Amino acid sequence: MKAVLADWPLLREPNVQAVFAALGGADDATRIVGGAVRDALLGKPGGDADFATIFPPAEIIARCEAAGFKTVPTGIEHGTVTIITGGQPFEVTTLRRDVETDGRHATVAFTHDWEADAARRDLTINALYSDANGRVFDPVGGLADLEAGRVRFIGDAESRIREDYLRILRFFRFFAWYGKGRPDADGIKACAKLKSGIAVLSAERVWAELKQLLRSPDPARALLWMRTSEVLKAVLPECWGIDAIHRLVVAEKAEDWQPDPLLRLQAILPPRRERLAQLAERLRLSKAEERRLTDWADAPEPDPAMSEAALARILYGSDKSGLVDRLRHALAREADKGNAEAAALLKHLIGFAERWQRPTFPVSGDDLISAGLAPGPAVGEQLRALEQRWIDSDFALSREDLLRG
Repeated sequence: MKAVLADWPLLREPNVQAVFAALGGADDATRIVGGAVRDALLGKPGGDADFATIFPPAEIIARCEAAGFKTVPTGIEHGTVTIITGGQPFEVTTLRRDVETDGRHATVAFTHDWEADAARRDLTINALYSDANGRVFDPVGGLADLEAGRVRFIGDAESRIREDYLRILRFFRFFAWYGKGRPDADGIKACAKLKSGIAVLSAERVWAELKQLLRSPDPARALLWMRTSEVLKAVLPECWGIDAIHRLVVAEKAEDWQPDPLLRLQAILPPRRERLAQLAERLRLSKAEERRLTDWADAPEPDPAMSEAALARILYGSDKSGLVDRLRHALAREADKGNAEAAALLKHLIGFAERWQRPTFPVSGDDLISAGLAPGPAVGEQLRALEQRWIDSDFALSREDLLRG
């Protein structure tokens, strides 16, 4: 794998060049670090540039403000300053070494030692640096691991995890995105041994890592090894099996669906509202995420042979997204069984459901009162009866038809 990124478009961006110029990039005092470098080496679209530098936070601020940048001390106690130039934010962090760790947070000391900064990071493929000319600095063997599809902790795996138990989930997340073959044996053993440490992590961080894993091109192998190591049980005790993930990924590719973490999560959960509500509370899911899971649980299991009219009646009485999710899982299941005809019917129903627009019931309570019905409970009862007639007519009866009785 090449160790020079001379043609990396990110390095030619004016704002990136401006940061290097302000922070001594020509003298290797500052380098881009982490994910942007890793993905550029793989030929993937680059993300945001995060910078590492020998300068302490006060000097970062002084140099950048002298260059006309805005600075925000977003994590100054850990050496991180956000600088904004040309309207674009960049994180710049002073080189660090760990003084003390507690399983989630670290007390750090600033250093000029690039190798010490690399040694405190989690995985070898995340400890790659690029200077302003695209020369890659690889102090822990990340290039070879990246080329081999090997996700490996830096140094002793147990030590890295004890410093921050979130690294267990990051190990599997990065394996889902970048790993090939079997995962690193030392990494798996350490994750299995120390999985109880996951309990100290915040629910938000656990869900964020799990969601990133589920967003990967194919999370099936990572989930398999999470199950084997019993990490999955510690993270997602509600999971009732992972077999449906593979068929869903196959269907996604065949139908050109974008990877969807919530749809994939549904594939490994029981469709039981009470358990999903408990999961949503435990992992602090957003209201929208919780609603999508419970709407899926509430949606009826679709019949591939149902008509568009029958589906429209179901859609009117239930949440659209939940029913579409049910249809997608059904398509994946039937395609996996080799039932091409059923899969084709379900594909048609998915298209219909996605295009469907909820019609508006044309009669109101005021209409019934104007027609002579006395205000009171009878109005609501009559409205419900008329709405059911309208639904049974496939929404064809007009306001006049309904009021005529």
